[in-house]
Amino acid sequence: MGWLALGVLTWALGWGINSRLSHGPKTRATRLLVPVIFGLTIVVIWECLVRGLAISPVLLPAPTAIAATFAKSTHILWADFVQTALKGALTGYIMGCGAAFLTAIAIDRFPFLQRGLLPVGNFVAALPIIGMAPILVMWFGFDWQSKAAVVVVMVFFPMLVNTVQGLTDTDAMQRDLMRTYAAGYWQTLFKLRLPAAMPFIFNGLKIATTLALIGAIVAEFFGSPIKGMGFRISTSVGQLALDLVWAEIVVAAIAGSGFYGAVALVEKAVTFWHPSQRSRA
Repeated sequence: MGWLALGVLTWALGWGINSRLSHGPKTRATRLLVPVIFGLTIVVIWECLVRGLAISPVLLPAPTAIAATFAKSTHILWADFVQTALKGALTGYIMGCGAAFLTAIAIDRFPFLQRGLLPVGNFVAALPIIGMAPILVMWFGFDWQSKAAVVVVMVFFPMLVNTVQGLTDTDAMQRDLMRTYAAGYWQTLFKLRLPAAMPFIFNGLKIATTLALIGAIVAEFFGSPIKGMGFRISTSVGQLALDLVWAEIVVAAIAGSGFYGAVALVEKAVTFWHPSQRSRA
């Protein structure tokens, strides 16, 4: 009962602090403190519930047990991170987003391609990753190359759609102004249309950050060398080592959040002129 009472007290304390902060002046410090306090409150309540209700670690390990496993398994977690996030996800992300960007430029330059490529891209995007992953693993082998191929398939269409939409975001008056300056297609593209499309492009890039890591992890369930986040999660579940599974989930969450945050920082630097960025300042 003591652990449950501590959990209730933690919930009440976290609720009270966040309520006061959310009703106060919105500064950079409060925007950072509110999610941090909320996250810490969830972790403490989790610990209290596991200990107070004597939940089996096979069903739900305590955060302290996960932290202990994380600390003693850093070499395993790092090797898995390099294999999945850097080799598989990042490589596939760069290839997929780069190919989608170039395809969007081609569609914009030759409009007939839009009627041919976009329906195909829509069809590919609708394919279930569970069905595509084993096929690509058989095609490209069990190492990170097949995981990168899965990521390319997952990120290509969201990036393509956002880029194509962004390139059509300029209005007729702006395009007419470029014509009065005798600007050709490529000058108009680089000086007007690509800058105007940047918010859409970065929206596609941010969507692709989460898809890339998910795709690489899921692909490892269907074949992988003896390292990788998906491989470790799959084998650890079979061994009932749920603390290591949760440690891998923590690594994936940190990697995904850092990846998304890095793209968001680049977006803020590139699209500082956009109203959405100025409103966050």
